[in-house]
Parts: sequence; structure tokens; C-alpha cells
Amino acid sequence: MGSDKQPSVLVVDDEPSLVRVVEGYLTTDGFTVRTAGDGETALALARESEPDVVVLDLGLPGMDGVEVCRQLRTFSSCYVLMLTARADEVDMLIGLAVGADDYVTKPFSARALVARVRTLLRRPRTPAGATAQEAPEARVFGDLTVDVPAREVRVAGSLVALTRTEYDLLEALSGSPRIVFTRQQLLDRVWKDTTGSAASDEHLVDIHVGHLRRKLGDDPRDARYVLTVRGVGYRMGPG
Repeated sequence: MGSDKQPSVLVVDDEPSLVRVVEGYLTTDGFTVRTAGDGETALALARESEPDVVVLDLGLPGMDGVEVCRQLRTFSSCYVLMLTARADEVDMLIGLAVGADDYVTKPFSARALVARVRTLLRRPRTPAGATAQEAPEARVFGDLTVDVPAREVRVAGSLVALTRTEYDLLEALSGSPRIVFTRQQLLDRVWKDTTGSAASDEHLVDIHVGHLRRKLGDDPRDARYVLTVRGVGYRMGPG
């Protein structure tokens, strides 16, 4: 059964000593771990092993982490935890814009990294055994349909490919369409149990809302689906 399967992590970094430490901690914590030192190898391993989480260094030689993440998102919906040696916000925003779910700045504690991976894997998902009677009906907002049991999103009937974080954000907003969520409330829901800087980084919400809107074809200047409430946060548009 899927519950007996060890969660798998692909660690991608060109620092062998760091990779060995992270691999050791993850393995001890019960993960199946594969490693890569460059982007091309990482993408090949990701296709082959279908990891649950990819821990991805931004500053890889040759193909950098942003490009690896961009290509990864064309065939995988795994969680992506980006590593960066630079606390420069621009690097983090670029990484998140191509589909990363979270980031960690170097140097970091290996134990804290394992905890962050565990947090990603705890994000709510529709139970595999849920029946049609147990599952809530699809949520409809004009041309937008959020099918919660199937974790599918469609606009005008066309399937929209979202990352897990983007879907979780849309699921939170669409589940309470009359509620205005502050950025911190969305952090608490979508990034719940996250520790460190990401737990209070409201930029994460703005970045993922922006990326979600682009995929939904939702113009922020005249939004139909995800509305900005000035000085407060976000809510869904009229159903």
C-alpha cells in the first residue's frame, strides 16, 4: 500500500560534503534518498525515480536550479525545496516563480532541513479512499472549476496544471469564498508547521498568488477569480 512506501527525496547540490550530510540525516529519518551534482543528472533521476520531494540548489554549475525547476515542472508535481547560498530576495523570488514550494538559505541545519521536508509532505491532500459521497462538490467561480476530490482545476473546461502549493492556496481560498484571508492566515494554512523565515515571509503568498493568476489567466488589474483586498489580503471572486 502507498502508506507503507518510504517517501523519496532527490538531493541536488554540487557540494559533496553537504550532500553527504543531508543524505545521512534524511536516510536516518526514513527517507529513500538519491543524489545528483548537476542539473542534467537531476532531471534524468527525477524522471526515473519520481521523487516526492526535490531538494534543489539554486547555484548549480551549468544548468542552474531555476532552469532545473522549470524543466522539472513540465513532467513532475513533486514538492521542490530550493537551497540558496545568497539571501538575496531576487534569487528566492525567481526560484519560487518557476514552481518551487519553499526555500532554505545556506548555511542551514540538516535537522531543520529534514523538518522542512516533513512539513511539505504533511500538506493536506484528498484521501485516496474518499468516495464520491464523502467528497465535496466541485467549486465553481464563473469559468473556473476547482474539483477537490480529483485535485483538478479547469478554466473554461481546459485543465490547468498547478503545482501542489498553488493548488493548496487555491483550495484554501475557494473553500471559504466569502472570507478575506490575510497573508499570514494563508501562510498558516498552506505553509502550516513551517519553521524559520518562510513561516513569516508574506512574500511567499504574493509570489504564489501571482503565479496562480498567470496560470488561470486572471489579470490582477481586473481579477475575476483571486481578488486583492487592499490592506488586508486575498479572497475568491464571486461564484
